[in-house]
Amino acid sequence: MLFQDEGPLGRAPQLIGVTWDDDGWPVFALHPQAPAAAARTAGDGAAVVASDDFDNLLQRAGHWNTANADLLAESAENAWNGSNLRLQWQWNHNPDNRFWSLTERPGHLRLTTGRVASSILDARNTLTQRTLGPASSGAISLDVSHMKDGDVAGISAYQRKYGYIAVTMEGGTKSLVMRRAGGDGVIAFTSAPVPLRADVVYLRADVDFRDAVDTASFAYSYDGGNWTWLGDTLRMQYDLAHFTGYRFALFNYATAEPGGYVDVDWFRVSEPTGLASPTHRRSEGAVLD
Repeated sequence: MLFQDEGPLGRAPQLIGVTWDDDGWPVFALHPQAPAAAARTAGDGAAVVASDDFDNLLQRAGHWNTANADLLAESAENAWNGSNLRLQWQWNHNPDNRFWSLTERPGHLRLTTGRVASSILDARNTLTQRTLGPASSGAISLDVSHMKDGDVAGISAYQRKYGYIAVTMEGGTKSLVMRRAGGDGVIAFTSAPVPLRADVVYLRADVDFRDAVDTASFAYSYDGGNWTWLGDTLRMQYDLAHFTGYRFALFNYATAEPGGYVDVDWFRVSEPTGLASPTHRRSEGAVLD
């Protein structure tokens, strides 16, 4: 078991078969016909990347240092909030446990804005899961009924040079928008806003690492079956400022006033949402094949 640097995909885990020759030397053996799922699982059988319905686990996943439990409990920000995520998830920053929950609306991930942020780069409580090569998709069901003016919530292909599709709220009106940043982390493109037609919307990010195309594209749907591309294509780029490969990121941040929240009903990865096509030109408003 080893890792291999794969550009924007990051350090990808590789599971390689080993045999021994007649002199006792180990020989690596590649088996292209082996099930791809074998490379997606850790030694204990837990998936490295996995879909989630956000049901609260009965106990915390992974290892916890109980020696520090009392120290953490002294801070409301760090104290356990009764919610237990699966091991596949990692927070982009140390989370503020006062402003996320799996219990306030059972079966949903609630993300509440706790402060004002300038962009997704300094937003708190951004929940991430690694992307999967050679191509994969991440999709969410998002309830935006309780957003506030200035809020931005959605799914991102996340690194310093990020892209995302999100619901924004301005002047009491909600819209869909796609944005991407340049290599400096500053917004370089924003699509024309599309008026939101319902308070529950499905958002999707497709990432494609095949043949070093390294692109991410974004789409939305109201029924989970018919998807519409929005905006243009992000050309992903690895950056040591974040020192990680691209990740699917679920986020909600406030630019004006904290206190709004969104509920994520589920996260689906890869097969349920389909894969990006590097040969299909994505024009704004184009309907997916």
